[in-house]
Amino acid sequence: MTPAVVLSVFGEAMMLIVILVAAIVVPSLLVGLMVSVFQAATQINEQTLSFLPRLLVTLATIMVLGPWILHLLLEHANRLIINIPLIIG
Repeated sequence: MTPAVVLSVFGEAMMLIVILVAAIVVPSLLVGLMVSVFQAATQINEQTLSFLPRLLVTLATIMVLGPWILHLLLEHANRLIINIPLIIG
């Protein structure tokens, strides 16, 4: 196994992780920003108000994007398993 192959596999895995994490975190960040603007405008300083909407959006995002995330992970795993002879050398 050459260092180039290892770096290629590692790079693909890291890019997949970044895409999947961004798909889950970005909606939560947007809702958190909207709630923070609302809290700043109304001067309501309630911790539950900032936490609960982000939690609900994150759970909804995972439920909606779950099949897509699973598909990407399984596709990556299948690609790795199929390419074992090429990776080993």
